[in-house]
This record gives sequence, structure tokens and C-alpha cells, in this order.
Amino acid sequence: MLRTMWKGSIQFGLVYIPIKLYTATEDKDVKLRMLHKDCMAPINYSRTCSQCGKEVKNEDIVKGYEYTPGQFVMITEEEMNDLQGELSKSVEIINFVNLSEIDPIYFEKSYFIGPDSNQGLKAYSLLRQTIKDSGKIGLANIMIRSKQHLAAIRSYGSGMLLETLYYPDEVRNMADVPGLNTVITENAPKEIEIAAQLVGQLTAEFKPEQYKDNFRLKLEQLITDKVAGVKPVQKKGAPKTGNVVDLLAALEASVKQSKPRKSAAPRRRKTAGS
Repeated sequence: MLRTMWKGSIQFGLVYIPIKLYTATEDKDVKLRMLHKDCMAPINYSRTCSQCGKEVKNEDIVKGYEYTPGQFVMITEEEMNDLQGELSKSVEIINFVNLSEIDPIYFEKSYFIGPDSNQGLKAYSLLRQTIKDSGKIGLANIMIRSKQHLAAIRSYGSGMLLETLYYPDEVRNMADVPGLNTVITENAPKEIEIAAQLVGQLTAEFKPEQYKDNFRLKLEQLITDKVAGVKPVQKKGAPKTGNVVDLLAALEASVKQSKPRKSAAPRRRKTAGS
């Protein structure tokens, strides 16, 4: 059973649809604790004041903004709630756009949208079917954990999905990447031809179930073996990769390596007349 992480409504024109949001993805990373090497016990961390050195209790902690080094202005919870207003409980669809128009760099996190009550099922179903038939997605603003997000609402399976997006000013400028002004814009035709051939050979239908987090699986196995008292097998280090000197030769070798192996043709059985 998924846990509700947000509750409110979607405003579709003058129609209000009571909904709940559920986190659609989960972090599968293996969590490693920080231990004291001598005692093999977890390290405790306490919140202390950087000025007086005293440990601070949760009820004595407030939020503030550092407007100049060492100088802060305090922002109260009441002030934050006043700024959020009705946006904290409502998702108003402001536009409909084509999904293909949104660059993937803007996508942040996915949430399942579920109906909040039986009374809203008809409106929920209507919005889902309308979005699905239009082939578009709804753009809206939503407040999650004291932060406003741009959000995309789309049909997904038997329900709907809300995906938070970064605002344009949150996406950094590609021009700030060092070295881009020296990138070669013209490549040799032969190199382009071989590179395109390599792409063709590596092209496949996207089947998400065939991709695995191999590092996590190996780490889980290592932990299981250690708990069981099995000593890990020492493996040789990965071969070192040298600098690419001849780009064309490297591309040709890659094409040769990625070619699917042809299965041997079955031998014809001799018949009585052959």
C-alpha cells in the first residue's frame, strides 16, 4: 500500500477534483552507516550551535536566510504559510502542451495521482480520459514541502501521473560548461558513417526490465556473503583504458565488437536420395 505524501485537489477550469499524490519511484541505494572503526558502532550526530557550542533542541530551531556572510534574517512558519496561501492545497491546470515540447532536462520527480474520495471519481476519470484523448499534458503549479514546482499532469495506465519540473531559471546554462568553445563541429565523413553504423547496431526496443543496477546487486551479494561469513573473492582490477589516438580505428573496432553473432546454420541431413 502506497503512502499518501500530498493531499489536495486539481482545478480544471471550474471543476475541482479531490486527489492524493503518491511517490511513484523509490531509491534502491544500499544505505551504509558511518561506524567507529574500533568499536564497530554507529556514529551519532548532534545539532550544535556554531557560536556557543551548545546542543540545540528541535523546538529551539528556526529558519533564516543568510543575506550577507554571518548575517541572517529569520522567516517564521506563519510567514511561510501566508506566502503559500491556497497553492499549498490546490493544483490549477494553467495550460495544455505537447509532451514532446518539454526537454527531459526539466523533469524532476514522478508522483502517482489517485482520487481522494468516491465523490470525485467521475471528475477524475473525465480529466484522465480528456488528457489521454487530447494527446497533451496539463501544466500546473504545485506546492510540495514549502517549495513551489511547475508540474506536468498526464494520463498514465489506468490513472494519472504528476511530474514536477524545474523552472527555467533552475536549469543552468550550457554555455557555462568549460571547453565547449573548443568542440570540433565538423567531423570526417568516414567517422560519421561508422559512428552511425555503430548506433544502428546498438539500437534496440526500450524494455526497462532488462536494465539492472549491477553495482547494487553486487553490493547486496557482498553484504549477504559477509553476514554469512563467506570471504569475498579477490578479483583483478579492470583493464586500463588508454587515450583514443585513432578515432576511426576505435569506431571500426567498436562496430566489429558490437556485431551480433550469427548462429551456425544447421547442417542438412542427408536423405536417401542425396
